[in-house]
Amino acid sequence: TISLQRIFKRVIKKMDFNSDFKYDLKVGQVAEKYLSEILGNKKVEVKNDLQAHKTGNVFIEYFSRGKLSGISTSEAEFYCIVIQKTLIILPSVNLKTLCRKYIGSKRDIKGGDNNTSKGILLPVIDLLK
Repeated sequence: TISLQRIFKRVIKKMDFNSDFKYDLKVGQVAEKYLSEILGNKKVEVKNDLQAHKTGNVFIEYFSRGKLSGISTSEAEFYCIVIQKTLIILPSVNLKTLCRKYIGSKRDIKGGDNNTSKGILLPVIDLLK
């Protein structure tokens, strides 16, 4: 059997980030396919948060440009949150539960391109509990 550490190294290697959205989308799709195979062909959403290692928070989008989006509309069974070279994989239902407790709080904020999205600023520590 292959170790999780070796699997994570392969996934991270495939996730060579760039500021070009189309490029990042393709990289994310490759990582999602690879992780899906590892998790028994379950659908996986990969989210890379470039600021989380500095802020201690991950932005989880749920609304954008006047409609539900992100975690609200995702069909993924699992989320993989990438923070630098660390992968945190959890069932989508668990991530939704973690986010719900912050709806309407100071952690329910605008973000994304031109602040057109809403999301939860979720403490990374919550993902590790």
